[in-house]
Amino acid sequence: MMMIRSAIARRLSSSSSSSYAWLTTTTKSSSSSLDLVDQTLHGFQKRSTCSSPTPPVGLPSYMTAAVFWEPNKPLSFEEFHIPRPKSGELLIKTKACGVCHSDLHVFKGELPFASPCVAGHEITGEVVEHGPDTDNKVTQRLPIGSRVVGAFIMPCGSCSYCAKGHDDLCEDFFAYNRAKGTLYDGETRLFLRISGKPVYMYSMGGLAEYCVVPANALTILPKSLPYTESAILGCAVFTAYGAMAHAAEVRPGDSVAIIGTGGVGSSCLQIARAFGASDIIAVDIQDDKLQRAKIFGATHVINAAKENAVDKILEISGGKGVDVAVEALGKPQTFLQCTQSVRDGGKAVFIGLTAAGVIGEVDINRLVRRKIQIIGSYGGRARQDLPKIVRLAERGIFDLSSAVSRRYKFEESASAYQDLNQGSIVGRAVVEIM
Repeated sequence: MMMIRSAIARRLSSSSSSSYAWLTTTTKSSSSSLDLVDQTLHGFQKRSTCSSPTPPVGLPSYMTAAVFWEPNKPLSFEEFHIPRPKSGELLIKTKACGVCHSDLHVFKGELPFASPCVAGHEITGEVVEHGPDTDNKVTQRLPIGSRVVGAFIMPCGSCSYCAKGHDDLCEDFFAYNRAKGTLYDGETRLFLRISGKPVYMYSMGGLAEYCVVPANALTILPKSLPYTESAILGCAVFTAYGAMAHAAEVRPGDSVAIIGTGGVGSSCLQIARAFGASDIIAVDIQDDKLQRAKIFGATHVINAAKENAVDKILEISGGKGVDVAVEALGKPQTFLQCTQSVRDGGKAVFIGLTAAGVIGEVDINRLVRRKIQIIGSYGGRARQDLPKIVRLAERGIFDLSSAVSRRYKFEESASAYQDLNQGSIVGRAVVEIM
């Protein structure tokens, strides 16, 4: 992990024209785009033209999206055929897309994912088309013109986990979208305009003017909530809610420590406060983030660069440790800190992703003897949780305006991820698309 970071640091500190190469948005020539696509089809049958039907009257035939080709290669804006939704899917005119570390992990090659792809997985937008043969209940719930927010975990609604209400473990989402970059018929909805060649989708591929989203991942966004700030409801807040409601099961009076107070960690602070946690401890190494943490509900803050985080958490909790500790960074050091910070019988919840293959350590004897619970949590349950999350924001219990600290134009997408990589975004950033 340190070797990876050192290599990235060397690239970022270079003053050559290749600096930020993997984050610099460019416009590729048609020939270079086709060459790259031909080399990275990963099992898709090559197509010379797009076979998608003509879009309905009133919709454009083409759109622009930001494409990730491969690690250390620039993002580029490319023209696509308007994506065509299939049964149970909706075409969304994208209004805003959140900037998340998960995308950054893909761009840096730390999380393996099919390429070329369109990333971006927390979106708001407007429903402009229903896929053919979509159930009437869906079209009535999400009519044309509806304002919507989308969850990054897009449940199929019919697998064994979805049938039990465990949308966060949806078999098709992991087997198709995360493993292959497609939707649940094994095909992408994204095809380049000139060549018709397919491009993969990270979730719905939200860094685009239009995107296709399974209906189960969408809920209505009230007019009282803005498109831009509400984009974070579909990942940053959605992830925090899943961790606090289902993994940690936070109850009124619980003591909670959040290790890492970026976009997701700071959302955990707000959800913990909403659930009635008593002592809410924020841990980070940046004082500006810790100051903001107080706005989001932290009753105590710890700068882990200046003092021992575990010792301080034990001191605050009267020597026992907290009921719940949440690790939101995905680092071996903070993984261990999280397990050491909980009381006997407490819950250590992990939501931070890291580079593939990174291993966390735990004191086995304490784990066994003191009944420490170690729980992973990837996100919430879209059909049940996303409407609840929207209501929290609508009632002002979750403060969206303070949570979003930076806004970028669509053409500045690469700069947003560059800033995220440098650690200069305090809170959450959003790309405004339309």
